[in-house]
Amino acid sequence: MQSLVATRGQALKRYAFLLCGNDDRADDLVQEALVRTLARRHPHDLAELEAYIRRAIVNLVIDESRRAGRWARLRPIFRTRQASFDEEGPESQVSARLWTRELLGRLPPGQRTCLVLYYLEDLPVADIANLLGCGQGSVKSQLSAARGALRRMSTSADTTNTEEEDHEFERR
Repeated sequence: MQSLVATRGQALKRYAFLLCGNDDRADDLVQEALVRTLARRHPHDLAELEAYIRRAIVNLVIDESRRAGRWARLRPIFRTRQASFDEEGPESQVSARLWTRELLGRLPPGQRTCLVLYYLEDLPVADIANLLGCGQGSVKSQLSAARGALRRMSTSADTTNTEEEDHEFERR
C-alpha cells in the first residue's frame, strides 16, 4: 500500500484531477478510493490494485455527477418566492431550510421515505424496494406522487417539469 502511494500517488491524483477539475477534490477522491478499495481487497498485485483504485475514482466522480443532476432536477420544486426569501445571508438559508422541512413534513411517510432514500441517499429504485419490502412499482409510484405533491405545494412559479423528468424513475 505504501509503495503504491509512494510510486503511483501523484499519477492517481493527476487522474482524479482530470476527472473532476479540482485539486482539493482530486486529493479527496484518491483518498476515498484508497479507503474503499483497500477495505475490500488485499494488495497482492500493485498493478491490479491501481486499476481497482482508478475504477473507484471514476465511480465516485460518476456518482457525484448523478447526485448533482438529480438535485438540479429536484431543486426547482423547493425554490421559494423571491419576495419571501432573499438569496443572501444566513437568515434566508434558515428560512429556506425550514420551508423545505415543512413541505417534506406534509408528505405521507411512505412518500417522504422514498424521496429521501432516492434523492438524499442516492439509492436506486430496486434497493429502495428491497429496503422497504415492497415492489419497484410501488417505489416509483411513491416517488411520482411525492414529486407531484411537492410541485403542487410549491409556491414557486418555475416548478414545471418536463415529461422526461417525470419518467426519470423508470430508467433506474
